[in-house]
Amino acid sequence: MPARPALDSTGRILHQQAQVLRASGPAVRVGLPGGLTAWSVTRGDIAKLVLTHPHVSKDARKSWPGYRPGTHPWLTAWADVVSMLTTDGDDHRRLRDIMTPFFTRHRIAAMRPDIERLVDRLLDALPQHTDTDNTIDIRAAFAYQVPAQVICDLFGVPDSMRPATVAAIDTVLDTTATPEQAAATASVILTAIDALIDEKLLRPGGDLTTHLLNSPGGTSLTHEEIVSTLILMIGAGSETVVSLIDHLILTLLQAPDALATLTAYPGRWPDAIEEILRLHPPLMHLPLRYATGDIDLGDGVTIGKGELIIVGFGAHGRDPGVNADPERFDLDRADRQHLAFGHGVHFCLGAPLARLEAFVAVPALLARFPGMRLAATTTLAPSFIANDVTSLRVRLGTTPETP
Repeated sequence: MPARPALDSTGRILHQQAQVLRASGPAVRVGLPGGLTAWSVTRGDIAKLVLTHPHVSKDARKSWPGYRPGTHPWLTAWADVVSMLTTDGDDHRRLRDIMTPFFTRHRIAAMRPDIERLVDRLLDALPQHTDTDNTIDIRAAFAYQVPAQVICDLFGVPDSMRPATVAAIDTVLDTTATPEQAAATASVILTAIDALIDEKLLRPGGDLTTHLLNSPGGTSLTHEEIVSTLILMIGAGSETVVSLIDHLILTLLQAPDALATLTAYPGRWPDAIEEILRLHPPLMHLPLRYATGDIDLGDGVTIGKGELIIVGFGAHGRDPGVNADPERFDLDRADRQHLAFGHGVHFCLGAPLARLEAFVAVPALLARFPGMRLAATTTLAPSFIANDVTSLRVRLGTTPETP
């Protein structure tokens, strides 16, 4: 039997590997850290089938035979927690319903003035972050700051705790970590979230952390559920939006014709955002799902009951069976499809907020610095989960002619 390919943890061949896996069958067994084996699903039609199949679960406790929390530290935030991400049925609905009223389109639209003010402050400060070589890491100084501050405001994270809280959660995306490093990361995350909970118990406010602690509507939340929900919401609300903003900036700086179109026709920005979500989705492979019964995918492939599944969300938008000429960035693409925010009952609650942050931040940045140019080759995040860069160095400019 040929060796099972391991999912690429370097970030350098995420999409190339997805093409190979897609061509190999409707699902292919792959190796994961810790000696785990899972069925990788990278075909668009099969991904949608799996994401809505009645024999596919998100709950490791109930659906992964022999599962023991903590056995695989890299999965702490993906399997060991108890949140809407890792539960099914009534438990999922209960945990999701607690957060849903705070992520309606009306509430998110009402956040726009605050996001605009935040973006303006960050743009005013950007020249101060320029290094001696006249370059700036726009990811660290801007793309990272916008969603991190928005989500920390939403959950009432005090200023003194923000760097540690967000940085701790971000580290779960690194799939190159050793078991010891992953275990240390898990400990740091739990410490940071426990500190936030202690702060809100002492000084409650009108934020979502206080909302969770008050068990709204008579719903009783365990400490584990509160911690898990905070890890999910703060992590998903920050790092994934950073990736969206990063890729939007990077792609447009490499596509001057598209940028010129957006400058002339600002009503086209939603097209740019959706095309980036298709071409460069923030998450590539999202662990894990579990088969609760045999699943016949055709072509002689059956996922057996109790087996692990990892869905390539980022592979869907580049499947030529889903989008024609999928490797090309195309503002005018018709019938554009992607799974950047998931599919089915686990569709991302914060999708409208992510879109709004990108819609406010990137046009404002490129309008303020129309002469911005890439200054260095980007380094990709070492992960098969995240699809992002670790830095994005540019030279600012106030006019398009600035070198």
